[in-house]
Amino acid sequence: MRTSLLLTVLTYGVAGLANVTPAGARDYPWCVQGRGVGYPGDCMYQTRAQCLASASGRNVICGVNPRAAFGQQRRGYRDRY
Repeated sequence: MRTSLLLTVLTYGVAGLANVTPAGARDYPWCVQGRGVGYPGDCMYQTRAQCLASASGRNVICGVNPRAAFGQQRRGYRDRY
């Protein structure tokens, strides 16, 4: 009885993890860029204000996420034709 309960819980746990996407899979429009974070940088900010708050005192800058910017540009281009 205990073994079947454990097996059931483990099965549901593994099945739940199968649909998890990585946190970095979403491309937010703002990135902290500079030394230590590389390029395009730490792109987890929805607003420029969030990015600036995170960059404060770290000797880094906030820039537009190139993946999000070029992705939006391509979609707009396709919509015209």
